Amino acid sequence: MTLAVVLLAAGHGTRMNSKRQKVLHELGGKPMIWHVFTAAADVADLKPVLVVGPGETGARQLIGDDAEYVVQEKRLGTGHATLVTREALQGRADQVLVTYGDMPLLRPKTMQALARQQVESEAALSMLTVMGQPESTFGRVIRGGNGQVAEVIEVAVARQRDDAKAILNVRELNVGVYCFNAGWLWDNLKNLPLRKARNGQEYYLTDMVGLAVAQGLPVVATVLDDPDEGLGAGTRAELVEAEAALRRRVNNRWLDAGVTLVDPATTYIEADAVIGQDTIIWPNTYIQGHSVIGENCVLGPNAIVRDAHLGNGCRVEQAIVEGTTLDAGTVVPPFTHCKNEKGASS
Repeated sequence: MTLAVVLLAAGHGTRMNSKRQKVLHELGGKPMIWHVFTAAADVADLKPVLVVGPGETGARQLIGDDAEYVVQEKRLGTGHATLVTREALQGRADQVLVTYGDMPLLRPKTMQALARQQVESEAALSMLTVMGQPESTFGRVIRGGNGQVAEVIEVAVARQRDDAKAILNVRELNVGVYCFNAGWLWDNLKNLPLRKARNGQEYYLTDMVGLAVAQGLPVVATVLDDPDEGLGAGTRAELVEAEAALRRRVNNRWLDAGVTLVDPATTYIEADAVIGQDTIIWPNTYIQGHSVIGENCVLGPNAIVRDAHLGNGCRVEQAIVEGTTLDAGTVVPPFTHCKNEKGASS
């Protein structure tokens, strides 16, 4: 089975109130789209397809030729954004997994499991869900007596129904990540209804669930074990939440690898950093860029290590080490800035 992955990244990100495209806002030292693209590239059998807006070059400049790009000339919703990839993918893939460019915490293994579920269940589509709270703005997943998905009801639609309270109390929420049988997807995308949206009319990919159920085809859903994977970042407040979740994930990885973090909540380690065993990191410490930290080092409190290489047994307390290499056993005095030249300090 050949799997294609489509990343929807054409949105302006109006709710960010920013001149920068939403998916280019950084998380853990990298643009959001970089995180989800890297995950997609790990599982896709073809180059991931990025759906971008007209004239947008940021994602192209970041990812280059490792992706295929399709322009959504008119922003007519997620269904339309998926439809514009048909020419690039039809006949080349057996499955099409669709996700958003602002979901930076989605793991490759989760994508693989979703694709496997679609094949094994012979479903028209499989989807990811998460358990949430009544105040969530995510669509509610309604299951039938057989446990399969019967309907996905958006919050705006639910509020207009007589049983609104019961629907909104449903805790299973639609994440918006789907894996489709490719043939069924291309045959049915054209049948999506046009819905009234905040900024006009749009075609919602969510409505593919209703089309499948109406045809008597199975739709299966997997509840995420790690709800952080379902986090999107469409606003700056959501970006803060996603940043905190990513930091927890990164910090836990280094804890498992034998690094001591005295206070993980105030320790900031970016994705490309490498840290040796038995290093101790004190609060308010930042390890940024392509930093490589040796074993048995002591960093912090109040230290910044940025794009630097530290040998084993170095100590950096209340100091900055940037773009340089420190020999093993180097002790950087407090209130100094080591930069550029090997072992130099100022």
